[in-house]
Amino acid sequence: MLSNSSEIKLEYLRKMKYIVTTTIHPPTEAILKFCSKSDWKFIIIGDLKTPTAEYLLLEKQYPNVQYLTPQDQEMRYKELSDILGWNTVERRNIGFIEAYNQGAEIIASVDDDNIPYEDWGKDLYVNKEIYLDTYLTNSPVFDPLSVTHNRYVWHRGYPIELLLERFNVKYAGRSLRKVLVQADLWNGDPDVDAIARIAYRPNLEFGITAPYCANVISPFNSQNTFLSREVFPCYAVLPFVGRMDDIWGGYLLQKTFSGSVIYNRASVYQKRNEQDVIKNLRDELIGYENTLKFIKGEYTLSPEVMKFYEVYKKQFKK
Repeated sequence: MLSNSSEIKLEYLRKMKYIVTTTIHPPTEAILKFCSKSDWKFIIIGDLKTPTAEYLLLEKQYPNVQYLTPQDQEMRYKELSDILGWNTVERRNIGFIEAYNQGAEIIASVDDDNIPYEDWGKDLYVNKEIYLDTYLTNSPVFDPLSVTHNRYVWHRGYPIELLLERFNVKYAGRSLRKVLVQADLWNGDPDVDAIARIAYRPNLEFGITAPYCANVISPFNSQNTFLSREVFPCYAVLPFVGRMDDIWGGYLLQKTFSGSVIYNRASVYQKRNEQDVIKNLRDELIGYENTLKFIKGEYTLSPEVMKFYEVYKKQFKK
């Protein structure tokens, strides 16, 4: 049994650090392990396919877990819910809003098939200034996987026109950076570019042991990423852009908060849910065609996406 002082400390930590996910599956190994991270508040966003009864039971078993049913979301965020639609990963935006409005200082966005290691979240650099390994490139975009030991994969959302340039990087020693986004890597079968997954069927184990960054913008996803309160509501997982939802959201964030993103060692193992890789490929075509244009400001987001942004931003309580 925890002492009163221990309970107060845990409650304080939960107010600072939140985990957010959305799922349509029964509680997975990953979700159960995140539930056990008692010094984090864990918000789970339900969907129409989600087995609600099982998650309401989890909420009773773990005092740090909050489950938002579809009815909860309709009641609190009706206009946004209608725009997002159902059975879509973009509903995790509601989790970001909920965590922010509860006072979160750090929000960890995770997927329900990314199993955290025991030391997940321990080497956390968000909201700190740190010295870290730095890479320079003359390319407009840095591929964060280019400096790992895995030469046949590249990050989802890295402009495909630049693939031959992705290894043109130079180690420049250590530099000081204020960290607002920390994208931890992922072992196993992670969410890298669909072409790489089809061609090489990777089972990855990254050799990265220390945080690093680059001198230009770079893609990051929402499967195992820690974000500062400061970047919201500039960051969102965008609807209506296929599998560029989290990637383009990350590029937009960097337009406002340049030089704020770092990458760190793998802290999860992805035991991938059943996926149709060809469908993934189709959903990434919008990125193959337009990501470089998007980065250069030559691609205009649709009125539907802009309407989403307008409604999304209004939900954050200042």
